Amino acid sequence: MSAEAFNAFVGVDVVVDTTSSYVFIGRLKEVTALAMTLSDVDVHDRGESSSTKERYIMEAKKFGIKTNRKSVTVRLETVLCVSKLEDVIEY
Repeated sequence: MSAEAFNAFVGVDVVVDTTSSYVFIGRLKEVTALAMTLSDVDVHDRGESSSTKERYIMEAKKFGIKTNRKSVTVRLETVLCVSKLEDVIEY
C-alpha cells in the first residue's frame, strides 16, 4: 500500500496493526514513502498481555489512549492495517 493511501488519516487517532506482536494506538502525524509517524502513542505488545488485542483496542476507544511514547515511527513494510480509533466497534 502506498503512503498516499494513509493521508486521509493524518491528524486522526488511529490503530496500527503490524506484522510484529506490537499494535500502535495514537495520532497519525506524518506518512512518508517508507514510514508513518504517530504522536501521543500507546505502544502495546500483544504478547505481554492477558487481554485480547480487540479488547485492548476497545478499551482504548472507551477510556482513552494510554500514552507511553511521545512519538513513534513505524516502517510501512510492517503495517498490516490502519483504522481510525473512532471506527472501532465496541461489542
